Amino acid sequence: MEPGALGRWHLARAHYSSRGYTLDLVATLTLSSRASLLKPSPTLSITAKANALKAEGADVVSFAAGEPDFDTPDAIKDAAVRALAAGFTKYTPTSGIKDLKEAIVAKLARENGVSVTPEQVVVSAGAKLSVYEIMQILLDPGDEVLLIAPYWMTYAEQIRLAGGEPVVVQTTGQTGFIPSIDDIREAISSRTKAIIVNSPCNPTGAVFPRDTLEGLAALANRHGFWIVSDEIYERLVYGGIEQVSIASLDRETAERTITVNGCSKTFAMTGWRIGYLAAPTQVAKAVTNLQDQMTSNATSFAQKGAVQALKLDPAEVEKMRSEFEARRDLVAGLLSEIPRVPITVPGGAFYILPDFSAYLGGQVATDLDLAGYLLDEAQVATVPGSVFEAPGHLRLSYAASRTDIQKGVARIREALSKLQ
Repeated sequence: MEPGALGRWHLARAHYSSRGYTLDLVATLTLSSRASLLKPSPTLSITAKANALKAEGADVVSFAAGEPDFDTPDAIKDAAVRALAAGFTKYTPTSGIKDLKEAIVAKLARENGVSVTPEQVVVSAGAKLSVYEIMQILLDPGDEVLLIAPYWMTYAEQIRLAGGEPVVVQTTGQTGFIPSIDDIREAISSRTKAIIVNSPCNPTGAVFPRDTLEGLAALANRHGFWIVSDEIYERLVYGGIEQVSIASLDRETAERTITVNGCSKTFAMTGWRIGYLAAPTQVAKAVTNLQDQMTSNATSFAQKGAVQALKLDPAEVEKMRSEFEARRDLVAGLLSEIPRVPITVPGGAFYILPDFSAYLGGQVATDLDLAGYLLDEAQVATVPGSVFEAPGHLRLSYAASRTDIQKGVARIREALSKLQ
């Protein structure tokens, strides 16, 4: 399809004359070439199909959605309700209310060792929007952004929408999905503008060790490109693993790092849509100017809930983190019992990315086919690894109950046995 031809159609006008009806072409309507770059989210489409089956009465176990199954803690909800009752329902400053930005500054200093001012913080309607805005203000056509695969598919889409080109650095389960510094070095070119670091990672759960981040920062400092550090899963780490914010390493690195975070995963606030970034002042100002022309402020009373979230008793978060760790151990143990399915035990987030390549071929040729087969045959929803540049794998989210994890993995094992 030629650029700009997506959705082309014609408007026509009919009129009557003594010779009968005639048809005049009035206009040809097209969408932009940018619109042709957009692809539907496989995660959301699979989740929608699973939900439709559930609505029909099917007993579907979903490992698809990246969403905690816990309710938002009451203290956070109460803060938003109080804000509503007090009439806090008007516009706020685009970059966020003062008390939320101050709470973010305090949180970054206390938990991450990252020092910023309120002027360097921009609150958005979700961390996904923060990443989109960053790509828009950093990239010119032809600029390259390094992506460490497997990666969250939205990164590549947002890079392309900004006119950039994703350059992929591959990792494997054999290395724990931790990138090689040599591989990153080889991917750098004169057009490299940024690298996106997601640790803990969606979809692998990998947590990058300090020495890997130090090596990556050294490359960025030497070659002069930006670091976008997506830390949305930072509090969900297991087994005593250290989560390191790359902006905390040294001042030079901090001056080229844009830290992205939000409330969705840590505080079970996915629908609240509160994200934020902390960045050098020039970046924060540019993002604010862009957001002025897009959404303006994040929802006013949701911001008040976020203030409470960042002041929440750590024990509340620990209860959720501890349960996720128990579920990780459960799903990893059960999957390891399935023949010919190598797994890499994740260090964080709530995803595991097993390799099902041994079961592909014949009637189920690809991981996309396998995901469809498991949904139809076993009523288990998963996400195909190909969307994360991990062909042959499936992503399973263990943000599900232990009962569902046991039932779902048992169904997967049975369905796979039929393929042998």
